Amino acid sequence: MYRITSRHRLAVAAVVVGTALAATACNASADKDKSPAAGGTGGGDSAKNVVLVTPEPIGVNDFLKLAATGAQNAAKKAGGSATVLESKDTSAIQQNVEAAVRQKPAVVVAVGFEFADVLAQQAEANPKQQFLFVDSCTSKPYPNITCATFREHEGTFLAGAEAGLLTKSGKVGAVVALDSPQIRRFSDPFGAGAKQTNPASAFTQLFVGGQKPFNDPARASEQTASLKAKDVDQIMGAASAAGNLGVFNAAKAAGVQAYGVDVNQCSAAPGTVVDNVIKRTDIAVEKGVEQISGGKPGGVTSYGLKEGGITLTGMEPGVETSQCLIAQHPDVLKTVLGLRDQIVAGSVTVADPATAK
Repeated sequence: MYRITSRHRLAVAAVVVGTALAATACNASADKDKSPAAGGTGGGDSAKNVVLVTPEPIGVNDFLKLAATGAQNAAKKAGGSATVLESKDTSAIQQNVEAAVRQKPAVVVAVGFEFADVLAQQAEANPKQQFLFVDSCTSKPYPNITCATFREHEGTFLAGAEAGLLTKSGKVGAVVALDSPQIRRFSDPFGAGAKQTNPASAFTQLFVGGQKPFNDPARASEQTASLKAKDVDQIMGAASAAGNLGVFNAAKAAGVQAYGVDVNQCSAAPGTVVDNVIKRTDIAVEKGVEQISGGKPGGVTSYGLKEGGITLTGMEPGVETSQCLIAQHPDVLKTVLGLRDQIVAGSVTVADPATAK
């Protein structure tokens, strides 16, 4: 549904993903995509292949890198190959989806809300082609579109739990791009998680808003400074990749600790970012393709802590080298891991702002 990183287009060159994936030109022709050099993994039965279409160049975008890894793993399990078509603009998205369909793969995978209209069109025009729509869904259901969404609020709750244990002022907050139920998944549960581990904590959130809520680091920086003035010392940044840079910079200047989303953002501000709510697009892609190949296409599958689709950087292998401050607090991580297990078991329920009435 809401991909924080997609709002900040990356001006980077296309890169090869793994040893079996390569990027094609944005207007790639299916007839030219059969060789490794043109973006395919070479030969194979197209009925077992997977084609991933991204909304922007992968570059250093870890969110999309994970999706490419998932496509590669899914294709390998099926005995096929994986191809990635990277889009550079809106028109390329349309062209790349059409090029993917012409290849007649087992599954065409698209990541991000940008694909809603084109997937609806292609699903109607190509009823025998299966599509996997990751991190969003079409407004109308189609039997050949399988949607994979994320329960971001579960991970946000755990990040809030960390904040509740780490706050010295007893005040935590969030800088949010827009005041909408979907985006509040990255903020409301943060306050609830802090309350879970620190009942005396108080939560305040501010919204960027304006003409460019997803690309306004200056405004995000101002909101962060406003929270600091209220003695908030733990801040969730849910203002997009661009906006979060404003949050992180202001947090660093003010001596405040911050939290990132979607991917590991700790390297963007070492010594400032505590942890990140991670969306494992690789898991969603791999399991989604398996679901379709197993004869159960269509509908919406939600990925959260239980399915491994949502996690924290601190709960993943390699936290020691992640540059995240949470690595310095193993006692906090132990508590949060226990809370994670309770959520997975169903003994703790995290309210979803997107479904609240």
